[in-house]
Amino acid sequence: MFIFKKKFFMRNILLLGGGALLSLLTLVSCKKDERSLNTDLTPVAHLMAPGDQATLQLDPVTGPSVVFKWSPAYAKDSDLVLYEIAFDKPDGDFSHPVYKVVSDGGGVQTQATVSQKNLNKIASQAGIQSSSSGKVKWAVIASKASHSEMSSEVRSLTIGRPAGFAVVPDSLYLTGSATEGGTDITKAVALKKISDGVFEVYTSLKPGSYLLTDHANASGTKYYIDINNNNMIKLGDTPTQVTGSSTKTYRLSYDFNVATSDAVEIQSVGLYMSAYDQEIGQLNYIGNGTFEGNNIAVQFYPFSWGRDERYKFILHTSAGLEYWGSQNANNVSPAGQPPSYFYLLPVTNAQWDNTYKFDPSADMHNVKVDMFFKSSGPYTHQVTVL
Repeated sequence: MFIFKKKFFMRNILLLGGGALLSLLTLVSCKKDERSLNTDLTPVAHLMAPGDQATLQLDPVTGPSVVFKWSPAYAKDSDLVLYEIAFDKPDGDFSHPVYKVVSDGGGVQTQATVSQKNLNKIASQAGIQSSSSGKVKWAVIASKASHSEMSSEVRSLTIGRPAGFAVVPDSLYLTGSATEGGTDITKAVALKKISDGVFEVYTSLKPGSYLLTDHANASGTKYYIDINNNNMIKLGDTPTQVTGSSTKTYRLSYDFNVATSDAVEIQSVGLYMSAYDQEIGQLNYIGNGTFEGNNIAVQFYPFSWGRDERYKFILHTSAGLEYWGSQNANNVSPAGQPPSYFYLLPVTNAQWDNTYKFDPSADMHNVKVDMFFKSSGPYTHQVTVL
């Protein structure tokens, strides 16, 4: 009985001793993992470029990027230091900067390349209106681990903004009583995005009003055309009025980079046949960016070497004649060609260049011709032999 108790006692001692040793090792290990990081950091002392009180007139479309430079910050043990530029209003204290830009190389370089497009955004967020100038100030934040230091120097930059929007819409729609979709925002007419901030649409307008919006729903940002101020695009929900007594077809163009708009009336569209050097039929606008010509008689021109089938299109507009044709200066017969054969592009008025060819079956027959100026996909056309 005594022997059993002794063995039981010794086993408990061993278990308790092992547990204590394990706890001690764990404590030592935790203390090693929880050692404090060295966050000693000397802030950036000098800002190098642009110079203090520098002036920059922005041209976000074509202007070169601006390179901001500064002297390095120093950290003990040569630890990695990351940088970002902070921009703020002239009376700001950088506690809530209007914009931050990480330096080049993912934050490790002592310079940051900032596009004029982003500088335009920065100026806008600092309260500088389009077509005006104002000041922003900038400094550099150096950081190591969770510790950061603001540069000891702060510089000022005067920015001149162009007439345009710092943030351009990625999509655009036309809505209102004057439009093909009417006042139902879900039926708004989509515009074709030509490039960043640039849109156009072939559509009809009738007497009434319209607005531009970046989404086909009630929450979209609204824009209007200030017809009393050079047809500039402006932010707001003031309807643009369409006067007159009839419906007309237009190519509407909007460039948000410079806040300009243009409306060109499409008065007629002709099917031009090169050999005759004249239009052999007319296409009428039927809505949804589509022009249609029905029962156009086609007769290839008889030359000594054969019958000529080349054609392209002429748009008669309020700004003058426009020729639309093929991307190829010289073309083959359309049979077996890819869809790109029928793509429509602005071309010269040269009689024979950039033309298409009718299918041989069109000779001495009537054709139906459709031109599609859609917001999605390339502009193109289709010929159906009747």
